[in-house]
Amino acid sequence: MTAPSLTVSNLRYGYRQPLFAPLSFACRPGDVWAILGANGRGKSTLLDTLTGTLPTLGGSVHVSGGASVVPQSFRPAFAWQVHDVVLMGRARHVALFAQPSAGDDARVSEALQQLNILPLARTPFNGLSGGQQQLVMIARALVSGSQNILLDEPCSALDLANQQVVLQLISNLAHRQQRSVLFTTHDPTHALQVASHALLLLPQGQWLAGETSAVLTEENLRQAYGVTVRKITLADSPCPVLAPLFSLER
Repeated sequence: MTAPSLTVSNLRYGYRQPLFAPLSFACRPGDVWAILGANGRGKSTLLDTLTGTLPTLGGSVHVSGGASVVPQSFRPAFAWQVHDVVLMGRARHVALFAQPSAGDDARVSEALQQLNILPLARTPFNGLSGGQQQLVMIARALVSGSQNILLDEPCSALDLANQQVVLQLISNLAHRQQRSVLFTTHDPTHALQVASHALLLLPQGQWLAGETSAVLTEENLRQAYGVTVRKITLADSPCPVLAPLFSLER
């Protein structure tokens, strides 16, 4: 079996006080982990801890092959063009005081083309829509060459067509490039579609981790979100759909 590229062992994380019981899981090349939970449960805090932005409160995180993060938002201090923002992802491959090479520029163009945003290469990043900015940040993570790609709600600002682009990209990264992918999401159907494994953050500091189909059951999702969820199989879809049943007063 392939060795994990990201291993979490008895991790305690949060701000001053741990948010959850000690957390353990391992992500291997080719795995896609979806991290789900209600607002405020600590999904983004977990990603920050995995990358070392926040210190652990206990336990350990071991990363092999580097990790690149796609944050929910990015506000550069300068009026950088899209090409320049993506090129930043190549920083660890460029020697000190050296200039990016033609090969670095080619990788940038390839990533932008992969996400169908190459025409935006010379557009100021700050002038883009939120969804376009999200795609640019994903391109920046792609060119890094890191083994582990961590995405914080990558589809939250995207229309349906671009959600499909990003979900397909996540699948390609894992299955074609054998990268390890972790992404947070509020949409359990996205997790069912592309994730091999899921980490579900529950109330009172509890969590569940394992194969996606085993973790994302109707009962487990009800505990996580406090809303009734039904798993629906559609005749023209190979993947079930998880539909919330909202109770609205009239």
